[in-house]
Amino acid sequence: MSLKKGDLAPDFTLKSHLLEDVQLSSFKGKKNVVVLFFPLAGTAVCEKELCSTRDSMKDYENLDAQVLAVSVDSPFAQKLWADRHHFNFTLLSDFNKEICQKYGAYYDVFVPGKFDYKGVAKRSAFVIDKNGVIQYTEVLEDAGKEPDYEAIQSVLNNLK
Repeated sequence: MSLKKGDLAPDFTLKSHLLEDVQLSSFKGKKNVVVLFFPLAGTAVCEKELCSTRDSMKDYENLDAQVLAVSVDSPFAQKLWADRHHFNFTLLSDFNKEICQKYGAYYDVFVPGKFDYKGVAKRSAFVIDKNGVIQYTEVLEDAGKEPDYEAIQSVLNNLK
């Protein structure tokens, strides 16, 4: 399934790295949401992406946005990683690989011929407005690339 601008964002409830249930629709009417899917905790590009997000949190807060970072890692692995890097946003575990599939952010096979891991989230970014409508989508086939942070913040700025 391929989501596009103007689609209603599929709702979800996932466990956070703090073992709390987080529901996307709980932000409806309150905050814009940036959902970042990332392949695997502890990997170099994922670390770079999430550390960059951490270092830009003031920008996201000023744009009235909540950041949710989603991977198929367990919340326990995410907690270790979040503590190590002092992430100041919520990491969510899609351990059952349902939400990344709903969002079209899913590798059937991650890095074929090298890792051959089945069912890993594709690096992706979605901006969801306060009404629950998707305003930006970016699903990257190449896990070595990062989302377009300027485009994400530009969309958020237009939602102010």
